[in-house]
Amino acid sequence: MSADTKKLKTRIKSVDSTLHLTKAMGLVASSKIRRASLNMYKSREYAKSLEKITQTLTACPECSKSPYMQVRDTDRLRLIVIAGDRGLAGGYNVNVFRLAAELEAQRIYPIGKKACERYGSDEIILAEKFGVKDSVELSKKLCEDFYNGEYDKLGIICTKYVSIMTQEAQLKLILPLEKSDAKSTGILFEPDETTMLNNVILEYVSGMIIAAVRESFASEIAARRCAMDSAEKNASQMIEDLQLEYNRARQGAITQEITEIVAGSGD
Repeated sequence: MSADTKKLKTRIKSVDSTLHLTKAMGLVASSKIRRASLNMYKSREYAKSLEKITQTLTACPECSKSPYMQVRDTDRLRLIVIAGDRGLAGGYNVNVFRLAAELEAQRIYPIGKKACERYGSDEIILAEKFGVKDSVELSKKLCEDFYNGEYDKLGIICTKYVSIMTQEAQLKLILPLEKSDAKSTGILFEPDETTMLNNVILEYVSGMIIAAVRESFASEIAARRCAMDSAEKNASQMIEDLQLEYNRARQGAITQEITEIVAGSGD
């Protein structure tokens, strides 16, 4: 019986250590949520502005000549896959990789430590540290390759932030641009609409990438916060159950000792 109480005591100590870890990680996630959310909302507004500009341009018949609006016969896909920098975030990373596995990509550009590790990237690109400069460099490469006909479609697999409790993995197709149904605004573009669109495309792709990264990072933090809250509750409940079991085992051991003493004194 003493062996059982010893095992239970060791297990309680182990679960208690896990509880302290989950509390610490939950506090770290909570401290990052506000800043990550603020960056996400700013990037969303910027991305909406870029989309509005491109929609105005793609609505012009002249822009159909732009190489960035050409739909090709082949279907060579390049993907930017944005995952987390760390684990312990529930199904955050799993959902992203599951969606990516459903698509046949010619090449994958991973962002986030977990994505870089999964796809064997030589360089680890952290989502938390990914900035505008990185986005512009990647955009230049992707726009140049699309212009040269090296691939036909560009997509971003990222995570949409719905609420602090809900995040959804999604695919966004960035290139080629689709013709917009936007009404004419009467704006005159110099020298012409097609040239303007070809010049704006780099900024557009860069803006879509940075917005997706920042939204994914905010989703990762929110997912980790929820996962740590759940783990903390489970650990607390487990400690209560183990403590009850320990008390019963200890009481049983004491009762057995008393019984043995009484039986021995009777002899």
